[in-house]
Amino acid sequence: MFQLRRTSIALALALTAAPAAWAELQATGEPPAAKQPWKAVTVAEGVRQPWGIAWLGEGRALVTSKQGTLHLLNGKTFTDVALEGMPKVFTGGQGGLLDIVLHPQDANKPNPRVYMTVSTGTNDANRTTLVRGVFDGKKVTGIVTLFQVATDKSGGQHFGSRLLWLPDGTLLMSVADGGNPPLRIGDRLAREQAQNLATHQGSILRLTDEGKAAPGNPLAAKGALPEIWSVGHRNVQGLALDPVSGRVWATEHGPYGGDELNLVVAGGNYGWPLQSYGADYKTHEPVGKHEVPGMFNPSVAWVPSPAPSGLAVYTGDKIAAWRGSIFSGGLAAKDIRRIAVDANGKVTGQDRLDIGARVRDVRQGPDGYLYALTDEDNGRLLRIVAQ
Repeated sequence: MFQLRRTSIALALALTAAPAAWAELQATGEPPAAKQPWKAVTVAEGVRQPWGIAWLGEGRALVTSKQGTLHLLNGKTFTDVALEGMPKVFTGGQGGLLDIVLHPQDANKPNPRVYMTVSTGTNDANRTTLVRGVFDGKKVTGIVTLFQVATDKSGGQHFGSRLLWLPDGTLLMSVADGGNPPLRIGDRLAREQAQNLATHQGSILRLTDEGKAAPGNPLAAKGALPEIWSVGHRNVQGLALDPVSGRVWATEHGPYGGDELNLVVAGGNYGWPLQSYGADYKTHEPVGKHEVPGMFNPSVAWVPSPAPSGLAVYTGDKIAAWRGSIFSGGLAAKDIRRIAVDANGKVTGQDRLDIGARVRDVRQGPDGYLYALTDEDNGRLLRIVAQ
């Protein structure tokens, strides 16, 4: 069954149905298997809980580990990369060393600038942080902190945090809402901060390459913190740019059901927690309404939750039938979802690639293949090829 926009009858049932109907939806809600024959080939393995990947070219890449370490892929093997000047990493719960990107002007340079997101602090007071260093071929040196979320939170839940360069040279950075009830940040539940323009929680930020607020962020005139680009997000763990259309896509975790694929625009409010197709983990009661005027609906709402992480728009030539599709990794579903979209950005259908392991990141490599990182103690880099 394809799950498209929120007008879907199946999705409309999700949070209003009796428990039996909810169970039926969970049993029937997954997309069909991909018709295109494919297989996953292990390129390399051995990174504990890999989180993000940045390609260096010539069969090399930098891969982060949630455990706070960085690794160099060189052909078929991983080697450790020292991080000189890295702030202390908080690795509790979902925290750790998270996403990684190279400066877009340094893609073909021998010593590229490397940007990484990391959770810093303690269990009682932590936040998502953006750092930058220089990779000299063996280690990352001169690491400095460029940006930190303004408000500390406690516990190990909901940091985000993906990075994405825009064509204008600015950097998007996702920041999650901070955690589930009863966790509070300041005077309100953490999830309610996603509608608070005076905090970074539950937003996508747009920054300069120095970690400052990029000029022209549209919500500043409404009193928002100057870094905020869009709001109303729960936990964005996938960000991708369609280089053909210029569209920015994001996937985020809902609570109990209601994970989303969103077409993100500057200044948009994506509803959380006022608008959702998810339910409270403890009570299974709906969180928010299905639609709220003035807030953006998702392009896809998934019930049950695949726990999306990692996102890519495929523009390669290795599997022509997939060109232009969006690929989303699934942690709980242990799969990759292929979402087909038309020229106007409307979702026309989806299917799934059963990986059999938690998929943390999905990226297109410089060779035109699709790649995935598995979230395992012996994490693998997989190449997806046609059969």
